[in-house]
Amino acid sequence: MISNRSPLLPKPASDMINSSLARGIHAAAQPLAVLLASLSKEHTDRMSDEELRELTESSAVEVRRLCTLFSGLQQLVMAQSVEPQLSPTPIVPLLAHAVEGVTLLFQRDGMSLRSTVPDTCQAVLINRTITLQALTRVLLAAHAVSHAQDTVELIASCSPNGVQIVVRNVNSTVAAMNAETGLSMAVAEVNIRSQQAGISWSPQPFNVQIELRKVPQPISTQVESF
Repeated sequence: MISNRSPLLPKPASDMINSSLARGIHAAAQPLAVLLASLSKEHTDRMSDEELRELTESSAVEVRRLCTLFSGLQQLVMAQSVEPQLSPTPIVPLLAHAVEGVTLLFQRDGMSLRSTVPDTCQAVLINRTITLQALTRVLLAAHAVSHAQDTVELIASCSPNGVQIVVRNVNSTVAAMNAETGLSMAVAEVNIRSQQAGISWSPQPFNVQIELRKVPQPISTQVESF
């Protein structure tokens, strides 16, 4: 295992985190305001049993959204404090695992997920678990902003410096990214950057580019199996 000794994220990443936290907190205020207004005693005392049942159901939707938002905020804060242990890791099976984990979801919603990955590629210096989580978040974000009949591509290529990964929706327009998905992408970005790797992305059209660095020489650590 190789320790990543760069716990402080660069300023652009820190700005992104602060912006994502602010948007998440702002988004959480809306369902809270709805709940406070709808569950007030003055409001509920005038309701019939049927209206109270409907209110319970609608409130449950807002509570679930709040839980998702607060979970995302918590994960974003925690991701900043993690100093991942890095190991030489084969990227090809990890990419296959990430794609396999979301394929049924894409198929269920009438979307196509296309993967173009080399048969072999050099090992990269990453934390396998954190990288898999980040890749999964990116693919789920691509799903969240895509429509039925859309095609999402994951393309990986090897270079002398490491591995480049692109995840994109090939269609010209995608749905707007909600606060929950934006928070999840922010966590993915922090996870990638915490490994001294690179990531850039745009929501419209959805396009994410990740650069994982090769194992530096003369490190001769055994490659971690997947």
